[in-house]
Amino acid sequence: MKRIILTGGGTAGHVTPNLALIPRLKEDGWEIHYIGTADGIERKLVEAVDGVTYHAVASGKLRRYFDVKNFTDPFRVIKGAAQAAALVRKIKPSIVFSKGGFVSVPVVYGAFMNGVPVVTHESDMTPGLANRITTPFAKAVLCAFPEAAELVGKKGRYAGLPIRPEILSGSREEGIKLFGFNESKPVLMVIGGSSGAVAINKAVREALPKLTENFQVLHICGANHISQNHEGMRDYCQREYLHEELAHAYAMADVMISRAGASVLCELLSLRKPALLIPYPKGASRGDQIINAASFEKRGLSRVLQQENMTAESLIAHVIDTYRSRGDLIEAMEREQGVNGMENALSAIKEFAK
Repeated sequence: MKRIILTGGGTAGHVTPNLALIPRLKEDGWEIHYIGTADGIERKLVEAVDGVTYHAVASGKLRRYFDVKNFTDPFRVIKGAAQAAALVRKIKPSIVFSKGGFVSVPVVYGAFMNGVPVVTHESDMTPGLANRITTPFAKAVLCAFPEAAELVGKKGRYAGLPIRPEILSGSREEGIKLFGFNESKPVLMVIGGSSGAVAINKAVREALPKLTENFQVLHICGANHISQNHEGMRDYCQREYLHEELAHAYAMADVMISRAGASVLCELLSLRKPALLIPYPKGASRGDQIINAASFEKRGLSRVLQQENMTAESLIAHVIDTYRSRGDLIEAMEREQGVNGMENALSAIKEFAK
């Protein structure tokens, strides 16, 4: 039987493309294993999927800043690589498909130590640290953006991003019903990332009195970020995270506030959703979201507000501008030439599997 190991974690963006692939891999007769961390978001997301065996390994975080754990985490990576190597020997997969994130490093090392081919995927405009470390051990690096494929070099392939088909099949009517809204006002959907976005949450809640004059607001605020003070507020619904309801939420949204991770950008583009992007700031990340957002803004696909310029007042003004500009944004998105990320990923897996 054909066996595959998927890996990737740390954020939902390193997991959702793998989740998109799983149903198609099942259809093609693959036995699917997933290697992640014991307590990462990938475990919660993957263990909810039938027909996938989850394995946990140790992993150290790859930081670009000083932290005392920088002295101990390399040993966790070494431990994780040993654990992953043992799992690879036991599972005997034909291939490993890595979506990146720090957990992928020991898994790719473990595959390489056992002579198992690896295909990696990079979502952002510039390759992340984990993918840069693992590229020498990969047969190919699939990239969501052509700019990233050029930066990778000869192993780079512009392949797009696998997107879950169900994301594209939501119902506006079902969304309106699910979240207690109606057709009296347009819907503003706020999605800050899998771990929430404290700065966005704060600004949105400060802006709510004005925002709800013009919009019904669905606020996806992240785990443990529900505000009891705002529960039951008219024209406002807050949720920690969405699973199967996400497609319906997207379908009913007339305008979005979003971070600028590559996965959500590819979903917004596929769905033709006008959005105000608030990229994760450079000081708190490697700056990939700023680059992603700049590309979308330059191509006329979205509006952008930098977090350091965000106040309740500027947020309100930018949301209203984005909504008023929605026709131009949707037209620009419809002109974009896309690639089939799902088929390209499946094709590369088939090409390199031993």
